Parts: sequence; C-alpha cells; structure tokens
Amino acid sequence: MLIRYKADYQKITMGLLSYVPDLKETARLTKEMEWYNQEDNRQLFLWKSEETGDLAGVVGIEEDEEIVLLRHIAVNPSYREEGMAYRMLTALSKIYASKRIVGTLETASIVTKWQKGTDHQ
Repeated sequence: MLIRYKADYQKITMGLLSYVPDLKETARLTKEMEWYNQEDNRQLFLWKSEETGDLAGVVGIEEDEEIVLLRHIAVNPSYREEGMAYRMLTALSKIYASKRIVGTLETASIVTKWQKGTDHQ
C-alpha cells in the first residue's frame, strides 16, 4: 500500500532513495529530499508491505495538469523480484486516475514495462 511521505519517515525514505544510483551520496540525497519538500506538486510515497508491514519501497513524482512524472522508484533489495515496483505504479495510477504516468530518462523503461504488462488504463 502506498502512503504519503511525512517527516517521521525521513530516515527510512533516505535509506530507500539511496538505492537510486545517482542518490548514493548523502549530500545529493539531502538536496533531493529538500527538492521534494519545496513544492506541492512534488510528492514522495512509501510502499508498505502488506505481508510484513515494512516500508520497503519509495516513489518520487512530480505532478502536472495531465501527467505524473515518475522521478524516482526504489525497492529494498530484499524485496526485489517480487513485482513490488509494478504494484507501486499500479497504486500510483489509482491515486492519479485522471493523469498519465510517464518516466524520466532513468525511469522510462520501468514505466513502459509496467504499462505493457498491465491493463490499468
């Protein structure tokens, strides 16, 4: 289940975002967290595993009038290969049902694979 980021989750969120290749450096990661907090159209969501209750994934988006731009998506390595990223995108598409989800250069391939593998639209 996707839950909106709040300050209580800062450490776990930073830990999950650190799995994104260009966010391994603490200074870069801190700047990115600040960037998400600066505007209302930017949002982080955490994925809470229904089986374990763990916060196991993170999605970062930037919302526009017609689209939702997937900026970041990361899954804790111990939860990989379970389809969690696709479940996160499906849940995101339900939150933003009237908008199309698109990816950045870094996230476009996962968005495309997800779109081909689901009938969410």
